[in-house]
Amino acid sequence: MTRRLVELSGTAAAAALSADSVIVLPTGAIEFHGPHLPLMTDYLIADSVANAAVERAAEAGQDVWILPTIAYTKSDEHHWAPGTMWISWDTLMQTVVELGNSIAATPAKKLVFFNGHGGNLALLQVACRELRRRFGLQTFLMGATVPPGAHDGPEELGLGIHAGHSETSLVLHLRPELVDLSLAERSVPEHLDTFEHIGFKKRVTFGWLSNDFGTNGTLGDPTGANAAYGAELFEASVADAVEALAEVARFDAAGAA
Repeated sequence: MTRRLVELSGTAAAAALSADSVIVLPTGAIEFHGPHLPLMTDYLIADSVANAAVERAAEAGQDVWILPTIAYTKSDEHHWAPGTMWISWDTLMQTVVELGNSIAATPAKKLVFFNGHGGNLALLQVACRELRRRFGLQTFLMGATVPPGAHDGPEELGLGIHAGHSETSLVLHLRPELVDLSLAERSVPEHLDTFEHIGFKKRVTFGWLSNDFGTNGTLGDPTGANAAYGAELFEASVADAVEALAEVARFDAAGAA
């Protein structure tokens, strides 16, 4: 049976869902990823990993369902770059709140945002609490891939956050015809590595736009990317997501038996 909720009739969806059902809503982005990757990179990764994870989780007996991936999100850090399609933070917040209201009208009570774009993280964290308070949903936020820190390329200095080694390898695995490695170049703002406290993954974060760093708008080193590594990362991400969804299914904040 399909686990794509929109493929069911409304009547069938109402019958299939229960308070134990987990709804997965992937969130991607359509944005500049340098000259070597498609605009749909974040959308592709979120959509592909989420659908594979939900299918595998359902095969394992989990009561999990997936909604269509949101493509247009908060990508204003790339507003300057050609092809970026972004909506404002308040438009995205209103969208996910209204979708949460719709989900709350079904028997399902658990919603997972399955996010593939870093620019959405802060907003979705706020949305999780908003939906919890307003509609009583149990809300969760997970990334589309396993923690990126362990998957930086060898020359990225922990700064490979956008169109670098991991993302390029994933797209080479998923849609190799969309990648042009002949145009890939290393774009790592090495001066950021000299700060002990300030950085993307450090104690002090900062507001930034992707053209702030003197690079071509990408952050990472895609030159060594390869499909084999992309397949490894994809499999690890799907397996990790399946395990996380199983925990979501049994999660109770109050610890009730």
